[in-house]
Amino acid sequence: MTLPVFSALRARWPDSYIEVIGYPHIARLAEVAGLVDRVRGLDTAGMARFFGRRPNIDEATRQHLASFDYVFSYLHDPDGLVGENLTAAGVRRLLYRSPVGPSEHIVDHLLRPLESLAIYERGAVPRLPLTERLIAEGRARWQATGLTSPPVVIHPGSGGRAKIWPWEGFLEVARFLRNQLGQNLLFLLGEADHELQTRVAEAATELNAPWVAGLSLLEVASLLSASAGYLGNDSGITHLAAAVGIPVVALFGPTDPTIWGPRGPRVHLVTSSTRTMAGIRTEEVLHAVEQALQIREREPDDSKHN
Repeated sequence: MTLPVFSALRARWPDSYIEVIGYPHIARLAEVAGLVDRVRGLDTAGMARFFGRRPNIDEATRQHLASFDYVFSYLHDPDGLVGENLTAAGVRRLLYRSPVGPSEHIVDHLLRPLESLAIYERGAVPRLPLTERLIAEGRARWQATGLTSPPVVIHPGSGGRAKIWPWEGFLEVARFLRNQLGQNLLFLLGEADHELQTRVAEAATELNAPWVAGLSLLEVASLLSASAGYLGNDSGITHLAAAVGIPVVALFGPTDPTIWGPRGPRVHLVTSSTRTMAGIRTEEVLHAVEQALQIREREPDDSKHN
């Protein structure tokens, strides 16, 4: 959700040096897309020290922080302690926004600090432009499973149990896509989806649809960028699918999609009237999937621009 922040800064100052201190396995996506220049881990950067009272900050860290014109902090800092320590360590201008409790879409919420720089990007869509090489690697990955045309990727998991649509719904949609529309499928499992593995393996055999697991986020992004479409719950992978530009059907129950929903012209949101995943009807999902695939069919191939 911070991709629009990086994009806006890069657009304003194309030759600027942008460094991210965060979780490398996630932040590296922005680096390979050319939106930032360097990624450093929160632990290797010694950021834990900034959460304490009167931390001992070494001179090299002070000089490094002081070398930046602006530092944006998205670390939750309700008492302002981290901000005080960063300023005391040499940060010249600190712009802060907590990621907790947004009252507007999270993208717009995180873009707010840029308004002090006269950068207004409300309504921005997160985009993750990948190179031709990475897209080709994603294509080779699904081709290696035996598929001969781009698949619809189905990710039936999520990081929270309450955000997972019942498996029976996914299976019914998968059967419709494979048996009625003749669409190639590929099931994708994330690191938190172990409980679904047996069911997915059984469905993969029934539908002659391969499944993959254990991929890095960059590998997932590459795979998605070369796929025909995506169906999934409210999850980080769903946001990733939207960011690479393929048609996406995203299922939302307890969380508010007006705040946490993925954005994009190819995104179709299916929301539950009961605020539970069980309240999503299969017919609604089937309709959304058909709409998404029709969009793909009538648009020219723009995989180069994903």
